[in-house]
Amino acid sequence: MLFEEIAHNKRNTFLLVIIFFLLLIEVGAAMGFLLLNNIFYGVGASVVISIFYILIMIYQGSAVVMWMNGGKEITDREQAPVLFETVEDMANVAGVPVPRIFIINDVSPNAFATGTSPEKAAVAVTRGLLESLERYELEGVIAHEMAHVRNYDIRLATIAVALVSAITLMSSLGKQSLFLGGSRNRKSSSSKSGGGSMVLYIAAFVFLLLAPVVATIVRLTLSRNREFLADATAVELTRNPEGLIAALEKISGRAEMIERVDSASQSLWFSSPLKADRGKTGMFDTHPSIDARIERLKAM
Repeated sequence: MLFEEIAHNKRNTFLLVIIFFLLLIEVGAAMGFLLLNNIFYGVGASVVISIFYILIMIYQGSAVVMWMNGGKEITDREQAPVLFETVEDMANVAGVPVPRIFIINDVSPNAFATGTSPEKAAVAVTRGLLESLERYELEGVIAHEMAHVRNYDIRLATIAVALVSAITLMSSLGKQSLFLGGSRNRKSSSSKSGGGSMVLYIAAFVFLLLAPVVATIVRLTLSRNREFLADATAVELTRNPEGLIAALEKISGRAEMIERVDSASQSLWFSSPLKADRGKTGMFDTHPSIDARIERLKAM
């Protein structure tokens, strides 16, 4: 089961990279067409930017994500002895190296793991999580995060963060350049080329608007599916579904949202950092609903 899931996630990572690269190339082509009447300049820029983002996330992914979300690394066991022991225990049970440990100074109870491999993983918890959960509940949350590490979900999620950020940046640059004067040059060229060029202009502009939305939907769909698997793996590690259920119940009962959340990394969190309700899951939700997660756990 474990090796099948790891292999499945590696295939998903490969497919994800292909899908996002195609989106990036199309965004670059649209930007080049709209601004310079030359798709190749835009495609070249999109490839360079995406490679730059991926290299940063591969080599400094954990540090970048922790900085984006305000995580502070702790290296002394005495700073958070229960957290240290819980992370070490769950990492040993999961059969992965003990990750670096970070604390986020936020009252909302939450956590996440990141990295591109188990050897480069890091786990972060909020101050609110440490203060509100019992030890057995904390074990359930940390086991969930160790499941993401063991199943290579962190690689999938980290690369997705990089590529969605690159697509959003390219799209934003294209739209800003248009509004700052690129559209005048393009309209002048379009008037000389006839109505066919105007149709292409409109299509390219619409794609530039929709590309970040499409990329986000793809990323979130993958994220929601991996949350259910991580919950199931956490129960396998702890042999105690009640701990994870109780943690989800407590977290769902808190109204506070995370104060500092980077939009690109929302899907990394244990529960949605910007949504408190437990209801149905929407297309743009980063996580399945808490009710759905609890229902599946109770059925185990």
